[in-house]
Amino acid sequence: MTAHEEDAGERVAIFGGSFNPPHMGHVLAVVYVLATAPIDRVVVVPVFQHPFAKGLVPYEDRLAMCELAFSWIPNASVSTIERELGGESLTLRTLEKLTAQHPAWRMRLVIGTDVLPEVDKWHRFDLIEKLAPPLVVPRTGAGAAPDRMVLPEVSSTRVRELLAREDESELSAMIPSKVLAYARKKRLYIANDP
Repeated sequence: MTAHEEDAGERVAIFGGSFNPPHMGHVLAVVYVLATAPIDRVVVVPVFQHPFAKGLVPYEDRLAMCELAFSWIPNASVSTIERELGGESLTLRTLEKLTAQHPAWRMRLVIGTDVLPEVDKWHRFDLIEKLAPPLVVPRTGAGAAPDRMVLPEVSSTRVRELLAREDESELSAMIPSKVLAYARKKRLYIANDP
């Protein structure tokens, strides 16, 4: 690394999402970015309040599950920036705040190929691209080239369905064991609970 590259600041990938709950696709995305992209670390940012009014379990539970899912990965951390900002989560607002707090960071935004068709719905994606140019992670069944390594086809929706039915048959391959234990202990996503 040259002196100029050192002065250029830390290269940080921002990985935001509902993480409702975090699953193996999310974990592998972080590992994939750290292993393949010119990135020093990944900051995982759970959404505080979803802008598209998606139903989510409480933020504190999703934050705790993110800590369990990602804290073991070297050079990965979980941020509470969106809780600090409060209200509806907007990627642009989050990136602007992170830029103000960490002016030396050179940020990239991690998004999956499954999210690309939705970016036109995001608030000022043109500015997001300037603050944190996207790092696109290929996902199975979501526009990934067949000759590239892709992340498994796992969705939080499917994980929630299995958790609601208390169906353990597929979950062990879809969700980190500590996240599964936490969700079970707190009875998150269980159908017919008060």
